Amino acid sequence: MVVTAERLTEWLARELARVREALETATDVEFLTAAPAKPREGMRVGADGTNWNPGAGKGVYVYYSGAWNKLG
Repeated sequence: MVVTAERLTEWLARELARVREALETATDVEFLTAAPAKPREGMRVGADGTNWNPGAGKGVYVYYSGAWNKLG
């Protein structure tokens, strides 16, 4: 199968539209009382800050570089 520049451009436009939609609809964050058993790179969750405190209290955290990092 030969991939033309036109087909690649169409595919890329569809994929970027999917990414945009996912980012626009990803506003809800579930607040947890314990760390997820299997965190994935880029996972975003809320920590209640009492039963589960990844290090900076209650808030929204993203898992990257092997650690939970607080946003904002």
